[in-house]
Amino acid sequence: MPSTAPRLIRSARLLDAAEARIASEFTAPPPPQNALTTEALLALAHEYLPAAMIVTHTTPLRAADVAALPDCVKMVATVSVGLDHLDLAALHARGITVSNTPDVLTDCNADLSMMLILAASRRAAEYFTLVKTGWTRPLGLSDMLGQRVTGKRLGIVGMGRIGQAVARRARGFDMDILYHNRSRLPPELEAGATYYATLEDMLPHCDILTLHAPAQSSGAPLMDARTLALLPRGAVLVNAARGKLVDEAALIDALRSGHLAGAGLDVYQHEPDPNPTLVGLPNVFTTPHTGSATVETRTAMCMLALDNVAAFAAGQTMPSPVKA
Repeated sequence: MPSTAPRLIRSARLLDAAEARIASEFTAPPPPQNALTTEALLALAHEYLPAAMIVTHTTPLRAADVAALPDCVKMVATVSVGLDHLDLAALHARGITVSNTPDVLTDCNADLSMMLILAASRRAAEYFTLVKTGWTRPLGLSDMLGQRVTGKRLGIVGMGRIGQAVARRARGFDMDILYHNRSRLPPELEAGATYYATLEDMLPHCDILTLHAPAQSSGAPLMDARTLALLPRGAVLVNAARGKLVDEAALIDALRSGHLAGAGLDVYQHEPDPNPTLVGLPNVFTTPHTGSATVETRTAMCMLALDNVAAFAAGQTMPSPVKA
């Protein structure tokens, strides 16, 4: 590698293709065997004195952590779209450039959302449990009936890249697309979807509701007892965006009462230790925050993080900077 190769550390081992690139294009210590704690990452930064750090959501950098970074650190590249684990204000106040990895995970997140929609509507968790624990008699005509997805009204909260990708997939099931967004999309992106300026106006019309919005700045859940009650009885809720968007106590009540027929969840208020009552409900289909968990997407995310580091080191425009 050239003597001017950018000097970096990472909080976790990246995928093989990205590790091979690090070995050939960057100056870096061996990858950690296990994801580093924030404390271990800070210690490594002081030992190795890198110009850039690559982190994931498992290694948060809060204000006190940012203050403890050595002055040599000029950039933090996170292998994620979400930034909840970073104190952006503290990083930018120290003049540290930040990048993330948007766009490359849009399709896989949309694919997972459709899986959650189908699984929650068709009672996949209950079917799986029945077969695995002992399916001993044929099901009658009225036993364990799910809900058809084809032709249903799908409400999308947050019509950004992922929301639009979900809408494209849902049209393959002849679903009517409704959406609520901070602003209305132009007609070519709306593609016939029905826009609602307020969430409250849209919810009564949704057979299935899928969330693709960032967490609210206030920290309050978007879907609480009041907003869940606005959904039609028998509706299905899907959340593959942020756990903070849903009041889980209210969701449990809605699922137990039958107001909601089911839920498909990839994210939770508390990770990696979600509410056992919630995930134990038979009408909840769960995945462990794996929206981007494919070889193709995770590799692309790692490579984009390295693209950002390389561009920053060369004084070039980064592909995906996070603005102050």
